[in-house]
Amino acid sequence: MHGDSHWHARRRFLGDSDWYGRRRFFLVRFLGVLFLMVLLVAGGMAILAFHLTRFFGGDGQMTRLVWMAGCGLALAFPLLAFIVATRVFRNYAIPLADIMTAADAVAGGDLSVRVSELGSREFRQLVNSFNRMIGELERTDQQRRNLTADVAHELRTPLHIIQGNLEGVLDGVYQPTNAHIEATLEETRLLARLVEDLRTLSLAESGQLPMVCQAVNVDDLLSDVVTSFSGQAEAAGITLQIEEARTRPGLQLVNGSLLAHGDAGRLDQVISNLVANAIRYTPQGGSVSLAAASAEDKICIIVADTGEGIAAEDLPFLFDRFWRADRARSHANGAGSGLGLAIASQLVKAHNGTIKVASTLGQGTTFTVELPSVR
Repeated sequence: MHGDSHWHARRRFLGDSDWYGRRRFFLVRFLGVLFLMVLLVAGGMAILAFHLTRFFGGDGQMTRLVWMAGCGLALAFPLLAFIVATRVFRNYAIPLADIMTAADAVAGGDLSVRVSELGSREFRQLVNSFNRMIGELERTDQQRRNLTADVAHELRTPLHIIQGNLEGVLDGVYQPTNAHIEATLEETRLLARLVEDLRTLSLAESGQLPMVCQAVNVDDLLSDVVTSFSGQAEAAGITLQIEEARTRPGLQLVNGSLLAHGDAGRLDQVISNLVANAIRYTPQGGSVSLAAASAEDKICIIVADTGEGIAAEDLPFLFDRFWRADRARSHANGAGSGLGLAIASQLVKAHNGTIKVASTLGQGTTFTVELPSVR
């Protein structure tokens, strides 16, 4: 039953015609080489027996013994060769045929192909690596497809608004007032931000984002972010503050301040995205707090809110681009483009850091960013 499952798996993933064609090709070559080996060994042993008989000049009994020994060796060597060749065929030729067929399928655009782990230990390792590579290619291709669909969706709304407003002005439905022009201009700003976010995310994911890393004063970084968002937080009725978190074990202060190694502008972008997200999902009367501490050789930046929280099943997808827990949210009612957390995650990775999230529904969410400290 186990062998049958492998056979059906290969037929399903590799296709009947390609799989049988590869097998037939290797089998024909195997039989041809084996037949040639038998002829060479048998002929060689017969010639050897003939010359030995003539050399020793034995009688008829001696001749028969030599011929029998030669024939025995002529049969033993091909049999040994057959056993060795069969093992080689099973451990190497068959897995190689499967990999070649799968590679052809991948080249043809079929990323669902997988190869059964058969053959020698080395080939099983090769097949495992091949399957993991194809799985990663399939995941990347699906992400690319999703990105194309998401970008089209995100661009559609502001473009329709701009088009509708301009057509309304041309048709005389709307008057070209300052308020109407400003609303249209805001949609163009939204498009510009979306395009810039996509560019930043693409560069960060490919490792090509230009950064100037140096010692960054984390206290000053948090103060600048609080100053930037204080007006927005006040308008939303939310308390935005910096809390003391320097009592963590392993605290290290450099000239009285916490210093992280990174690009100040990009780190400001990370914290700003986290704070903007926290304010967006925190109700009036709630609070958003920032804190920084040092543990061992890392600097920890904490952004916590008392907002609505995130369901546990949604946490694994939180840093995916264009992902929102509530798909009903739109730009009109305050939701962002869905790129802020994805950009923050990629920027933290570009700094050789990590970003973690913990959340409880109805109680709030806490983001923790760990960055290398200045040694």
